[in-house]
Amino acid sequence: MAKRRKEKDEEEDKPFKLPKFDEEAFMKRERRNVKTMVIAALFGMLMALVCFGFWALMGSGSSFRWALVLLVCIANAAFIKYIYARLNIDISDFTKKNWFSNYAIYFFVWLILFIILVNPPVYDDEKPYIGLAVLPITQEPGGDILIVAKITDNVGVNTDSLKMEIVDPDGNTTSLTPSEFEFDNTIVKYVYDNPDGLLGDFTYTLTANDVNGYTRQKTGDFSYDADAIDITSSRFTNLTHGDDITIEVETGISTNNFRVYYTLDDGEEINVNRKYANIAEEYETSPKYEGWNENSNYTMKVYVEVSHYFTNVLKKYSNIVEDTQIYTVTTDDEDNDIGDDTVPMPWNWSKPQGQQADVLLNYDNPTVENGPVLPYPNTVQAPGFETIIFIIALIAVVLIFKYKKKDKRKQK
Repeated sequence: MAKRRKEKDEEEDKPFKLPKFDEEAFMKRERRNVKTMVIAALFGMLMALVCFGFWALMGSGSSFRWALVLLVCIANAAFIKYIYARLNIDISDFTKKNWFSNYAIYFFVWLILFIILVNPPVYDDEKPYIGLAVLPITQEPGGDILIVAKITDNVGVNTDSLKMEIVDPDGNTTSLTPSEFEFDNTIVKYVYDNPDGLLGDFTYTLTANDVNGYTRQKTGDFSYDADAIDITSSRFTNLTHGDDITIEVETGISTNNFRVYYTLDDGEEINVNRKYANIAEEYETSPKYEGWNENSNYTMKVYVEVSHYFTNVLKKYSNIVEDTQIYTVTTDDEDNDIGDDTVPMPWNWSKPQGQQADVLLNYDNPTVENGPVLPYPNTVQAPGFETIIFIIALIAVVLIFKYKKKDKRKQK
């Protein structure tokens, strides 16, 4: 035991000798590594040009072209090894870290150059985007139609080329020029007032060009109908707080949900709940709500508000449908419960839940299972290519450090 301890002490007393450093071999290996990385980068540039050619040949009509060019890039990465062999580069001692570094350089050079090539000002084959809303889609006689569109393009929209054609039920065409539109940044508006008072279906075609001449068209229809809104109740006289007033609305008024309300003697708006929260055609109210008084005569007018929000645009665009029929109603002279209940209100998207109105519309409450149904502002932030590159680069750094740790363990 003492002998082993003595041998151990003698080994510890021996001076540490640094291993001999082969500077020539080191420099040769580093020059080889730099050379392979430069070749990988040049090959990435070449493949970016090749993929750009495929991208242009496939055209904007192909929904898979991004996936296809990415597949071409990945598949052709296998040629890097054969290029090194062709150039008589010794890669016999290449580690996983070396291969990872070369493939990463190839991919990132390809990705950056390819993104530059397929975007303006180098290249543009994208038509303008048109998001369009017709408010309302069905209007009562005497009302107007608000046509509002969000038009964007990756280069720029040629507003001087904007035009619209509206064909009425008699086949007559109204052609609009840019001077007849109202512009607000990317938003374009036009109000059609149906000058001849026609009933039936109208069609429209909106055409927009970008500065490079690419064209996008948006077509659709709207209509005028005298029965878009109706009160279907059979009695309008001597109403009590328990008498229901049923309002029917054509769901074709809007592709979105809409708000129904009425006024008494042109007073305050009184919102109307749906008879059944999930059915958009039937609405129900009664004289129990604030705004009604007992022993009174009223002129009752019914309205529908249709509205729309464009993504990432906080401004509300809306229009009103007014029932052409005006109703005369009277209330009971001995019902003290008339006018006692709070009028339901829409959800206020500018306030937190704790600051909402005491009574909310039964079809516009995000706390219920179906969630809010009236239009509301919404924003979308799509990650750009720079975010993708950052994520991939972050993964690459993590993997590089991982391989470095493995190499250190092997050396030990």
